[in-house]
Amino acid sequence: MRTKKNKYLKVLLAITACFCIAKLHAQDLHFSQYFNSPLLINPANTGFAPDVDYRVGINYRNQWASITPNPYKTMSAWGDVQLFNNRFDNGWVGLGGSLLRDQAGSGGLVSTKGFGSIAYHQLLGQNSLLSGGFNVGFINKRIDLGKLTFDNQWNNKFFDVTIPSGESFAYKSVTYLDLQLGLNYAYFPSDNAYFNAGFSVMHINRPKESFFANNITDVRVDPRFTVFMNGSYKVNNQWIVNPNVYVSKMGNVWETVAGLNAHYNLSGDGSSQLIGGIYLRLKDSFIPMFGYQWNTLAVTVSYDATSSTLGSYNQTRGAYELSIVKSGFFSPGGKNLKCPTVGF
Repeated sequence: MRTKKNKYLKVLLAITACFCIAKLHAQDLHFSQYFNSPLLINPANTGFAPDVDYRVGINYRNQWASITPNPYKTMSAWGDVQLFNNRFDNGWVGLGGSLLRDQAGSGGLVSTKGFGSIAYHQLLGQNSLLSGGFNVGFINKRIDLGKLTFDNQWNNKFFDVTIPSGESFAYKSVTYLDLQLGLNYAYFPSDNAYFNAGFSVMHINRPKESFFANNITDVRVDPRFTVFMNGSYKVNNQWIVNPNVYVSKMGNVWETVAGLNAHYNLSGDGSSQLIGGIYLRLKDSFIPMFGYQWNTLAVTVSYDATSSTLGSYNQTRGAYELSIVKSGFFSPGGKNLKCPTVGF
């Protein structure tokens, strides 16, 4: 009986692998701490940090380690700077870039993405800011077909990799150009409050992405539409609260993440801050997060506790993430701020 069950399980896994390869265009990289990977969400976020000259960050995500021996691992490094702050009275230019790498599943699927982005930020009066950004990326995806088995290779006892799979793969690696656009609007009613909303469209050129020949299938990456809103409110000299919501649609797939995080002033002057928060990915997981900020260096960890039916199989263990963000100034004296910022 156990042998029979194992047979059906292996066949199911093989069919699932084939289905996943055929639907690779429905996948896209993401982080639960999306606010700590701003260039990935919206190119208009490039240079969108009015109180510093530059930012650099790294992100790491490990997902589904409890249910697969080859968990999904996503890593990124990014950075952006403000330019021409002294040349424009009411605006500035942001320039940035990001690198991403994702390893997914037992098939050795590896995605490598490199983006360069530029944005312009224009003050509208004394209390609002409009930003527009553009992003160009080069994407490479490759897969080790030798690590996969298919239904045709089942010999009634085991999967025999010497048997032809019957699949018409033409490539083990695909590379293409990717384009993105985004807009941001920020409102600063006072030094103690801030509101921001943004919209972006990724994959606007609908690039081809397939390991099969073009005469067999014409698979294109669906555009990804993203809307986000966030705020920052200084409650008193001890607390700053940051509510966030993020909604993304790619093809028929929706993702919604909402919650808040708060910074607690440990030192009195804001040089040492404790970070804590809770988020919800709709129909998927609860995401608690904790962190610490020392001057301009912030380290944050979060954990995706699965709340969907998958939790019965992974004991609610979904994913964990780490982000490290460093910001700073080009000169020791800091800079003249062009718009209000919320801080201790």
